[in-house]
Order: sequence, then structure tokens, then C-alpha cells
Amino acid sequence: MPLRVVRQLGDPILRRKAKTVERLDTLTLQLIDDMAQTMYEAPGVGLAAPQVGVSKRIIVVDAGEGLHVLVNPRILESEGKEWGTEGCLSIPLIYGEVERAQTILVKGMDHHGKRVKLAAEGLLARAIQHEMDHLDGRLFIDMAINLREVKPETVEEEEGSRTPPARLASAS
Repeated sequence: MPLRVVRQLGDPILRRKAKTVERLDTLTLQLIDDMAQTMYEAPGVGLAAPQVGVSKRIIVVDAGEGLHVLVNPRILESEGKEWGTEGCLSIPLIYGEVERAQTILVKGMDHHGKRVKLAAEGLLARAIQHEMDHLDGRLFIDMAINLREVKPETVEEEEGSRTPPARLASAS
């Protein structure tokens, strides 16, 4: 069972622009930790704070290379375009094709308050862009083509499972 309830399509917070994080206090660090654990337990590739009912500009992403936490993320550069299949924990069992930048350079803060820049491509770039859309009240279905519903057993086969890292709060 996820630590936080993932908000579903129709919840107004999913359509609102999230607020800038002014400082990383204890509650915000706990939120980040909860988001990561919720993402892994769902399981998902990424999660944005509005998806757990919190209007803050925070995303967590793990495209198989380890957890990335981005607070107040901003894309500095993007190159190329490619279509790919996307789904969303807030819109279960619905998938569609979305055009995204192939590579991006994004900046933000990590969960230690350190400024970071991250060059991403492939699934990581796609997941970051998808989660950043949530911060501006956009959902993948707003730009997707070929939307389709899939059976739950198909999703489990495609997504597999990953082992979550140790809780962030205890590692800080």
C-alpha cells in the first residue's frame, strides 16, 4: 500500500500550477521521502507532488538508473523530438502516445538543498518532462494520441518491479 494516496483524474489539484518550494524544511523532506516510497510501491517511474495532493514543485523519478529528486525543476535545454507510450498513476490503465524532447538538461535542487543539473535522454528525459507537466497542471492525456485502455495484467507484465532504495529521511 502506498504511503500517500495518489490523486486521480478529476481531482482539481491535478489541474493547478504548483507553488515554488521556498525552503527544504522537515515536512518537505518527509514529503519527498513519502513520494519516493509511494512511487516505488505503486509501482511507477515518476511522481509529482500534486499527485499526492500537495501543491509544491517537486518531482521524483527513477527510470531504472536510481532515484532522482528535483525541487523547483526547470528545463534549460532540449533537443530532438520523439514519440513514446506514456501512462500515469493518476490515470490508471490509460496509455497513449506523446511527443517529447529526446534529450533535456534540467536544473533544480536535490533533497539536500544542493543545486543540481541533470542531462537526461530516453525514458529518464520522458519521465522528467511528464512529471514536470504535472507541476503546471497538465496531464499526458492533454497531448496524447491513440489513447487506449489496457487490462491490469498487461500493465503488471510491462512495468515489472524495482526495489526501492533506503528511505531518504534516514539517509539525510
